[in-house]
Amino acid sequence: MVHQTQTQGGAGQSQGARIVGKGAATAEGPGPDVMAADTLDDNTVLSSDGEDIGNIKDIMLDVRSGRIAYAVMSSGGFLGIGDKLLAIPWSALTLDTDQKCFVLNMTAERVKTAPGFDKDHWPSMADQSWATSVHQYYGTEPYWGRDRFTRRDDVGVGDIPPGASDAPEAGGVKL
Repeated sequence: MVHQTQTQGGAGQSQGARIVGKGAATAEGPGPDVMAADTLDDNTVLSSDGEDIGNIKDIMLDVRSGRIAYAVMSSGGFLGIGDKLLAIPWSALTLDTDQKCFVLNMTAERVKTAPGFDKDHWPSMADQSWATSVHQYYGTEPYWGRDRFTRRDDVGVGDIPPGASDAPEAGGVKL
């Protein structure tokens, strides 16, 4: 069972995956708050009852909003044959930096009955009725929901207008 010792964004956040574990405080480089999407490929996903339920295969971006919409997880099958693909809302996942995996707050049995698709027949992920049903299944608020423009500000930067002279510098170098 995963113990949530640290979370990002506070209670009720529905915009992204939560992060738990001490890795957030000890990581070198950009992770785990900001990471290259391909570093998440093939990460294991555990169910809430601790079972290995699959691996991350793709990260799906909503290009218009600039948000991560879904993680596509491959589940079942053997060596890529017979895999069921699941579009999991990004906000339904927790990144556990101690176990170096994602955790889905759902039992393995419930994941087995989740709506899925195969690699040759992807759904239209831009279809809001399809997307709404996926979010309902996983018990998450759609990422395009009422707090669509809420920004994270846990680094104390606040609102900085474009071109402001007090904008943070990158690595101490004025851009």
